[in-house]
Amino acid sequence: MKKNERIFMIMILLGISLMTIVDIVTDTKEGVAWWHVSVEGIVAAISIVGVFYLLRGTFSLKQSLQNEKEVSSKLLEESKMWKEKSKKYLDGLSQSIDEQLTKWELTKSEKEVAFLLLKGFSFKEVGEVRGTAEKTARSQSAVIYSKAGLSNRSQLSAFFLEDLLLPNE
Repeated sequence: MKKNERIFMIMILLGISLMTIVDIVTDTKEGVAWWHVSVEGIVAAISIVGVFYLLRGTFSLKQSLQNEKEVSSKLLEESKMWKEKSKKYLDGLSQSIDEQLTKWELTKSEKEVAFLLLKGFSFKEVGEVRGTAEKTARSQSAVIYSKAGLSNRSQLSAFFLEDLLLPNE
C-alpha cells in the first residue's frame, strides 16, 4: 500500500472511531440499550486497532527501507572497491577478449553484442542498449557463434572463462 493510501485509510478509520465514540456518548445519555452501545464500542475499538496496525506497518516499512538503503550503500561501496582493486585484471581480460573477437573477424557491432552477451544481457536488453530490435540482437549473436565456431551463449562465455579457477590457498 502506498504512503498516500495508508494516510487516507488512517484518516477514514480515525473518523469512524471519533464518530462512533461521539455516538456512544450520545447513546449512553439517551439510555439506549447496552447491547447497542457495546456493538458501537466494538466498532470504535476495531477502527482504532486498524489505525495502530497501519501506523505500525508504516513505521516498519520506513525502518525496512532504511535498512535496505544501508545494505545497498554497502554493496555499492564493496562493488566500487572491487572494481578499483581488479581494474588492471579486468582491463587485461577485456583486451584479451577483444583480441580474440578480432581473430574471429567480428565487426564492431558484433563485438559490442558479444561483450553485452558476455556481461549477461538478454537479447532484449542488448537491443535496448544498442538501439536495435531484439531480433537484430538474436541475428547478430547467431553470426557471432558461427564465426567463432560455437553453438550458443554458454559456449561463448565458457570460451573466455572456463580456465578461471579458484585461487590457490
